[in-house]
Amino acid sequence: MPSALVPLAQGCEELEAVTIIDLLRRAGIEVITAGLDNRPVTASRGTLLIADTRLDDVVERTFDMIVLPGGRPGADHLAADPRIIELIRRQDAAGRYTAAICAAPKVLAGAGVLDGRSATHYPGAVDPSAYPRVRFTDAAVVVDGTLVTSRGPGTAMDFALQLIELLLGRESRDQVERGLVRAP
Repeated sequence: MPSALVPLAQGCEELEAVTIIDLLRRAGIEVITAGLDNRPVTASRGTLLIADTRLDDVVERTFDMIVLPGGRPGADHLAADPRIIELIRRQDAAGRYTAAICAAPKVLAGAGVLDGRSATHYPGAVDPSAYPRVRFTDAAVVVDGTLVTSRGPGTAMDFALQLIELLLGRESRDQVERGLVRAP
């Protein structure tokens, strides 16, 4: 079974975090949520999230995918955490999937893993002039090799479905999507 780490920072975007966690688990992917600290996570709209574990407890573990929810100030907390930056760089160097949505692509750009690649982000969350080596687009979801980025809460479901497809294939994605009864 593939595994995914979803770090949860104070102020993360709850719609993104919960959508990612829920859909990946529906597909049978082992999802581990990890808080940056020992407290329950208060998301950007006040929703209280309880992480499965602390980041310190899984920082040495290998995951098939690391997925960063966005939101503010959640993405800022991720970007400021040296453990997250090290995880992202190690994941990229090993050729394993790293994904970020909304304001979190800024974390990937700051870690240097987006250099020479295409990505998307929440409008205004990233200053493209600060990262001239990244090709930013307005696409809902961008896959460039092992890096996946997406725009924001409205694209969270498409983002999570794309992650399922990358880890398990199109059939698994389609099966999960059918169960969601999305509009045609």
